[in-house]
This record gives sequence, structure tokens and C-alpha cells, in this order.
Amino acid sequence: MKVRIGIGFGGVSGDELSGLVKKTAQLDIDSLWLSEQLSSRAVDPMMGMAWALARTSRLKVGTAVNVLPGRNPVVYAKQLASLASLAPRRVLPVVGLGPARPAERDAFPVPAGRRGEVFDESLVVVRRLLSEPSVTHHGEFFHLDGLGLGDRPERPLDLWLGGGGPKALRRVGRFGDGWLPSFITPAEAAAGRAAVDAAAAEAGRAVDPEHFGVSMRVALDGPPPGLKALRARRPEIDPADYLPVGWTAIRAKVEEFVAVGFSKFVLYPAVRPEDLPRFLDRFAAELKPLET
Repeated sequence: MKVRIGIGFGGVSGDELSGLVKKTAQLDIDSLWLSEQLSSRAVDPMMGMAWALARTSRLKVGTAVNVLPGRNPVVYAKQLASLASLAPRRVLPVVGLGPARPAERDAFPVPAGRRGEVFDESLVVVRRLLSEPSVTHHGEFFHLDGLGLGDRPERPLDLWLGGGGPKALRRVGRFGDGWLPSFITPAEAAAGRAAVDAAAAEAGRAVDPEHFGVSMRVALDGPPPGLKALRARRPEIDPADYLPVGWTAIRAKVEEFVAVGFSKFVLYPAVRPEDLPRFLDRFAAELKPLET
């Protein structure tokens, strides 16, 4: 497996992002990831992705995750196609069902109780637009007649999905090109991968074995701020099972996931924005040796 470890910035502002992009590229870190957080100081991930790609020549940039249902899938596909044309093989889209913050759900409106169905059809529309010269689609939510995007990526973009529940796992198997869950243990990851592979086989397809990864929160000096909120998300397990503290624990957790067949990682550091440059230096020294 090709083990690759990228860095995620969940809440950095535009002023902070400039220096972090430059330093990430200088350290030859594999990839940089931006989160979608409407009600925060964070840069919009699509705008941040475009800016970071334009400022670098090799750095890969991803979104973890873009909320897809409630977005216009045609506009989203066009944005991805444009970015892929400007920065070939460096655009890494990951999409999800809904925002983590309940207050932001109204910003992604869908018919009541139909978010999952809208997500599924949106995935079909985006995938077809990125791979076909002309798309005619008459579904429940979207209708297209002979619509094409013009220039499309030379190689269709891989659409990775987040999520970890039974429905999400079936969706990854049926529609996704990869799986990037978060707040998950290695044992859960192994079971989830088996479920994804089974759903893919049932749908007559397969997910590339190299396309299983993990978004992981990490800390350096004891429990991070917001631990109470993290416990509320997974009250049934110890946060230490999915949130390693200290470089020794971080390396060990990465290796645990590698042992169950996961090879792509996005690490979100629980450090103050002013400490991120120093964190990146240690990140490169401590984690790049784990890449293959």
C-alpha cells in the first residue's frame, strides 16, 4: 500500500492560510485538507482549495468534507472540473451527507426527510458530468437534457465519501471511489471496510483497496479543547481510541490503521493557530517516515 499522510486545517482564517500553505508545500507534505464550517472563521473549502492549488505546484488539496445534498450538483461538478483542469491530479474531493453543526443544516436545503435520497442522486449526477461529454438525466430531484461541462478531467476525479453508519457504508460501496471516515477506531474501520466491499460487490463494482483512509483528530499536550463535544459524538467509547495524544501515540495509531488495510490519512491537530507552523515541522519529521 502507498501510505500517505496529509494535514487538515479545520478552522484557519484566510490570513493564516497563506503561510500554512507555503510551509506545507516547503515541507513536501503530501496533501492539505480544508473543512466546511460555515459558521466559523474558516475559509470556504472550495475557495481555499483554488487558492492553495494556485500558490503551489505539487501540493494536493482536498475537502473533508463538502456537504453535497443541498448543493447544485451541476455547479459543484463544474467547479471540480475547472480545478482539475487548472491543477491536474491534485484535486481530492470528499463529500458527505450533512454539516456537523446542526445550525448549518438550513444552509443546505433539501426536501424534509429526503437528504439521503438527494445525496445519492447528486452523486450520480456529479459522477456522470465528470466522465461523460453529454448527460441526460431525469431523476426525482434533478433533470438534465444533453448537458455537458465542456472540458472534463483527463482522468475522472475520484469521489470519496465520509460517514460511518450502515447506510453510509452501503452508499460508499454503491457510489463512492473511496472512504474517509472520522471518529473511528481501527476495529470499526476494519468492519466498515468489509461492509463497503460487500456493498460494492452487490452493486457489481469494487472500491480500490488503496482508497480507504481516516480523518483523525490528534493532540500533543493532553486532552484537546472541545473534548466534551467529542465525547458526546461517541459516548460509548474512550476518546483515546480515536484521538491519540502525543507523537508516539499518533504514530502508533496510524500503524494500527495501516495494519487493517487503511493507507490514507488526514490529521487535524488540536493546537492553537499560532502553533501550527511548529506543528508542521514536527509533523514532517515524525510522520513522513511512515509513508511508503
